[in-house]
Amino acid sequence: MGEISIKITIADRVYPLKVNMEEEEIVRRAAKMINERIKDYQENYAVRDKQDLLSMSVLHYATAALRVENKVQHQDIAVAGKVEELDNLLNGFFSK
Repeated sequence: MGEISIKITIADRVYPLKVNMEEEEIVRRAAKMINERIKDYQENYAVRDKQDLLSMSVLHYATAALRVENKVQHQDIAVAGKVEELDNLLNGFFSK
């Protein structure tokens, strides 16, 4: 699919972007999540500087992404162990 031009507002600043049509909704949702996180930090902490709010939001989402990545890696290791276990069982069964 083709690219489209959109405008995204984050922390009261407008950013013109070109995105693939199928990614537009994801980009808009991401911007909405960032703005909601900024609003949450503004309301619950004594932080008013937009740069600080953006930095805190980026840290929040980067940490979440790394947690998910770590969880996936651990699941991959567990799956590999199960596959090896099944392979050993099958090899033992067929070698008889």
